[in-house]
Amino acid sequence: MLKLNAVLLFILDFYIFFALRATNIKFIRTTWFTVLWWGYSLSLLIGLFISFQYSIPLMIRSIILVAFFLTAVSKFIYAIVLIIDDARRGGIWLSRLFSNKKGKDLEESVEELEKPLPEVPKKGITRSEFLLKSGIVVAALPMIPLAWGVISTAYDYRIRRQKLVLPNLPKAFHGMKIAQISDVHSGSFYNKKAVMGGVEMLLGEKPDAIFFTGDLVNNVASEMRDYQDIFSKLHADLGVFSTLGNHDYGDYYYGPGDSPAKRKNLQDVIDTHKVMGWDLLMDENRTLKVGNEEISIVGVQNWGTGRFPKKGDLKKALMGTEDKAVKLLLSHDPSHWRAQVLDTDVDAMFAGHTHGMQFGVRGENFQWSPAKFIYKEWAGLYTEKQSQLYVNVGFGFLGYPGRVGIAPEITVFELVTA
Repeated sequence: MLKLNAVLLFILDFYIFFALRATNIKFIRTTWFTVLWWGYSLSLLIGLFISFQYSIPLMIRSIILVAFFLTAVSKFIYAIVLIIDDARRGGIWLSRLFSNKKGKDLEESVEELEKPLPEVPKKGITRSEFLLKSGIVVAALPMIPLAWGVISTAYDYRIRRQKLVLPNLPKAFHGMKIAQISDVHSGSFYNKKAVMGGVEMLLGEKPDAIFFTGDLVNNVASEMRDYQDIFSKLHADLGVFSTLGNHDYGDYYYGPGDSPAKRKNLQDVIDTHKVMGWDLLMDENRTLKVGNEEISIVGVQNWGTGRFPKKGDLKKALMGTEDKAVKLLLSHDPSHWRAQVLDTDVDAMFAGHTHGMQFGVRGENFQWSPAKFIYKEWAGLYTEKQSQLYVNVGFGFLGYPGRVGIAPEITVFELVTA
């Protein structure tokens, strides 16, 4: 991906650079502009390579990734403007080429094609000039919300309250509070104080139980080294229950195949859950007891449709829960719900994974994100048959180190007897 991104960025650089040189903007025609343009692009690619290949401070790494992301988005948008103009100009050229006027010989047709496009006004600028210059403004516009998403929203934790109505819920559990976080992605963090603020916000809710639904790290267990003590503070009277996500297996670092290093890394991730006091459910279940009444907490390893790992064994995880009135399932990927869970007697599933694509709009009664084109269930509560699914949009971030319109989430559920 690093090599592919480098090649694509350089293609965009060449295409946009020579398009800009065709304008009448004086500075763009200077040597200084050439030096700045190619110097910035080369520095950015070198920084990107270093950030992925070497251990550097997370703050510096994040700045490099932010700069690369914002630059790539702006250049991509500007390239679209240029392609539209080139397509327009090409269409005019082709219409000249294939126009068949009577009495026009080959020599006259060639002379006609060599004439400039009929778009130069006596006053003002050409349409091409207008598109090139206005395209600069259009390409710069995304920089504002994307930069704000890094500065203001990356750690702007929000509590979302959700009543969960369960028809078979034993009366002893009525009013019970469960908090959920998901997708920590500790390898992306660069502000320990802000992360601690989010953990304290959760603890301030005094939940009876806490669920974590996968993706503790981006790639390797060592990413938790600076944050283990912070997340160890999460505590609830009935326990903290967790499961693994697709990033926790090390596939994106060690590759999809098996290796001793990859197995050790996974064991280190598992041990991290244990050290923090979290009850990691690996295709297992636990019984929560209040008075003489019980419900089941079930957890599976990652199971997702498409290219995502199918590690979980739902049948194994549900063994021994047949007599429980309510079954609450922790499963990282929401696609698991339609693929397998709806065919079971699980009452509610808790998932994460989508991040709400870290971009969109989310209010009380309306939400939208590009994530909806990938996942039918991407944020919030969904109900079908006798089963419910809640998708948490995540505590951390991945790739783009910020969020636009989709704030990091701490969900607090109140269990309600129907």
